[in-house]
Amino acid sequence: MRERISLKFLQTGLVLALFSFHILMSPAIARAQDSNSAKARALVEAAIKMTDGNAAVKLLWQATEIDPTLDDAYVYLGLYYNSRSDFGNVIKVYQKLVKYEPKQVSAYLNIGEAYMSFSPPQPQDALVYYRKAYEIDSGNSFAALRIGQLLAEKGSRDEAMKYLKIALADTKNPTASSEAEKVLRQMGAM
Repeated sequence: MRERISLKFLQTGLVLALFSFHILMSPAIARAQDSNSAKARALVEAAIKMTDGNAAVKLLWQATEIDPTLDDAYVYLGLYYNSRSDFGNVIKVYQKLVKYEPKQVSAYLNIGEAYMSFSPPQPQDALVYYRKAYEIDSGNSFAALRIGQLLAEKGSRDEAMKYLKIALADTKNPTASSEAEKVLRQMGAM
């Protein structure tokens, strides 16, 4: 009995010690995270100013290692690779971002767009990422549009119409709305 009490007391003491350590170290951890964020931002700023694209890309990748949640580094890497039609690397960039920021809708959309940019396009792979974007943000008319377009191409008329009508109804995104209208007209649904 005495051993159980001692063990329980020891466990409670360890929990309290760890809790106290966490409370005391939280400011230090926050400062370290801020420091990493600042370092990563400085690398991104330096990369933007560079004229040597390869060196800039290295700095941007370093920034993603230092602060894997810093969106700017991924955006510039995505732009770089996309401008060179290197869609495999565009996918790698945004897959790394969603690993650390799983609710980042634009990253899933960019992956989907990269799959559709291959020659030939890879609609089944793209559809997975458009659906994920829509799952996170069901108000995203661009995701709805892309899902609808791909489903229409696949011959899933009823499901395609559902998503296309969602995109059509979005008055805040006239581009998605007009594209949805165009596809619906081609389908004979309007």
